[in-house]
Amino acid sequence: MKILKCSLTLALAIGVVAAATSSAGENTPPNRFLGALTVATAAELPAKAAELVTQADAKNLQPTTVEVVKAAVGLNPAAAPAIVGSIAQSTPGMAAIASSTAVALVPQQAAAIARAAVAAAPAKAGSIVEAICRALPAAYQTVATAVAEVVPGAGKEILAGIAAAIPELKDAINQTLASYHGDVPSVSTILMQVVQSASSASTTTLSSGSPASPSLPRGPSVGPPLVPPSAPTTVLDPGTGGQVPTGGPRGYSSP
Repeated sequence: MKILKCSLTLALAIGVVAAATSSAGENTPPNRFLGALTVATAAELPAKAAELVTQADAKNLQPTTVEVVKAAVGLNPAAAPAIVGSIAQSTPGMAAIASSTAVALVPQQAAAIARAAVAAAPAKAGSIVEAICRALPAAYQTVATAVAEVVPGAGKEILAGIAAAIPELKDAINQTLASYHGDVPSVSTILMQVVQSASSASTTTLSSGSPASPSLPRGPSVGPPLVPPSAPTTVLDPGTGGQVPTGGPRGYSSP
C-alpha cells in the first residue's frame, strides 16, 4: 500500500511538471538548478537555494538568483518565504530580486515573502518594497504595512520604494509627507491618507467636467505584475506543489 501511494504521488508530480512546462512554452530551457535542489529535503531546500546563490560570480548573480528562486519555489511553493529569507540573509544584495521573483510565482504570499526578506535584510527594506510593488502593484498597502511592522524605523525608505514602483502615487505621498513637517507617522497612516487624497482629487476632477486622473492601484487585491518577469512564469498553488523533475525529489514531501 505504501509503495502504491508513493507511485501515485510521483505520477501526480510528473503531471504537474508536464502541465507547467506546457503552459510556459515548449521552447523554455530547463532550469539548470533543478537537479541540485531536487535532492534536497523540504527542510534543506531554503538553505540549499541560498548556497547556490552564494556560489554565483558577480556577473551571473542576478540571473542565478532568479533561476534558483523559480526552481526552489516550483518544488515547494509553501516554502517561498523561507527560501527568500534564506537567500536574503546570505546575499542581502539579492533580497529584492529574490522577493519579486517569488511574488510573481505565488502572489498570494506577497506579505509573508516581504516580511521574511526584510527580516533577513532590514537595510534593504526600501528596495524590497519597490521590487515587490513592481511585480504586484495592487498589493502595495499590504506589503508596505507588513514591512513596516518588521522594520518600523524604515518608513521613509518604504514610502520611497512605493513611489518609485508606482509613479501615480509619488505626488500624493510627497504631499502627505510634507504636511507632517518631518514628523512622519506610521506607514499605514500615510497610505490611508494618500488613498483618501487620491480619491478626493478624482471626485473633484470628475465633478468639474475635466478628464479624470489615472486610477491608482488598490491593495490588497491581487493583480497582474507591473513589470513582466524576464521569462514565462507560472503562478503556483502552495496546496498542489510545484515543478518537480521526472524521478521525484529525494526525501521531499508536499507541503
